[in-house]
Amino acid sequence: MLIGSHIIIQSTSADADRAFIRDVLGLSGIDSGDGWLIFGLPPSEVAVHPSDKNDAHDLYLICEDVDAFVAKMAASGVACTPVQDQGWGRITNVSLPGGGKLGVYQARHARPEAPKAARAAKKVRAKPKAKAKAKAKPKAKAKSKASPKKSKGGSKSAKRAAKAAGGKKKKSGKKRR
Repeated sequence: MLIGSHIIIQSTSADADRAFIRDVLGLSGIDSGDGWLIFGLPPSEVAVHPSDKNDAHDLYLICEDVDAFVAKMAASGVACTPVQDQGWGRITNVSLPGGGKLGVYQARHARPEAPKAARAAKKVRAKPKAKAKAKAKPKAKAKSKASPKKSKGGSKSAKRAAKAAGGKKKKSGKKRR
């Protein structure tokens, strides 16, 4: 059902913050039209914390080594707050060009598994690459067609290989229309 999340950072200097996310944080993105950038994120997670109010949301990026992250930001001339140990992880805040802050932490908790729908979507996206390789190497697929393990009706992979190689399996002597 769910395949991802879309996070919005409100900014008084959106263009500068987009450039920072692309150029300094190194996140890849797409232009969804008119220069409106949408960035891909690594796997995400969501937690619900108790609060006295609703509709308050926080965004944190997770890194493997917060000290290395702070050093990389310093080398790029970007200010971070001192790293704080919170028990559940070590956290810093990086200053965005638009004036906002973005939390970055090194988690101590285990990472949850991606939802089944996200894993299934990833497998579906991988299939076109496999098809492209099959078309690029029809000779290799044709060899599998003559495999000695072929069953009476022919294996599904042999049928797919024959189709990819341009061949058609005849079912009867009649022409199909």
